[in-house]
Amino acid sequence: MRFFSIHSSLCDRFLMNMDSTTSTPSHTTFSGTAGICLMRNAWKEDQHPSFINFISTFLSANSFRLNFVPIAPDFIFNCGGLSVAFIFVTNWDCNNAASIFNRVKKLKMQFARFFVVIALPAKEQINSFIQSYFTFDMVIGKPTFVPVQDLEMGFEKMVKIAHSSGVYKQERIGEKLKDERKQLVQRMNFYLKVVTSIPGIDNHDANALSQAIGSVQAIAKASKEQILENTDLSTDKAELVSRFLRDPKFYSRPKIN
Repeated sequence: MRFFSIHSSLCDRFLMNMDSTTSTPSHTTFSGTAGICLMRNAWKEDQHPSFINFISTFLSANSFRLNFVPIAPDFIFNCGGLSVAFIFVTNWDCNNAASIFNRVKKLKMQFARFFVVIALPAKEQINSFIQSYFTFDMVIGKPTFVPVQDLEMGFEKMVKIAHSSGVYKQERIGEKLKDERKQLVQRMNFYLKVVTSIPGIDNHDANALSQAIGSVQAIAKASKEQILENTDLSTDKAELVSRFLRDPKFYSRPKIN
């Protein structure tokens, strides 16, 4: 009874997903994008030439370069430095389910980002697939199966998945760089606040010390001679900096502006 409930729920989910992927392909283009699509030679040989021509045209329109290579999955996309692998089952055959699922289990261990696109144009095929899914002990979402009703939509979905994954990675990189720049500015502001607290030392002097000597800790260890040799600070300022950062009694005195 439990199995039937899960089976029905998963079947309903597949049908809802199928409804969202039916209709004719939208032939969406991703302006300004570029990437590489690797197609498995053996997979190509099993497809109708018109479908291969559709794939080639669709990729070209979206600035993807297509290469035919002997790879393990059917496709590998590289978008924005991120690789996404796919199995594309264009003709579901329940009598061949064992080889399909065994291949899925093997490849999901090899690729961190791995999807299975499967064409299931009829409800009978959906039911057959779901039954096989449980028979071979698949775990929902590991990997993600993407059911489609027609081949063109299936391929377009693959491109969208790969493209969105690459965009997400680039956004994460952008956010990381933004955070790093923010931290750098905060550290520099703190550095300027500390160094310019030395009487007579202004922002120009602080920047000169930063470029020539380094951090506050490095400046504290630098001798008067090192400061004079590597910066344009005067002798009095070099001595002041050296004394101020080394002598607690000196830098703990009240600063009079």
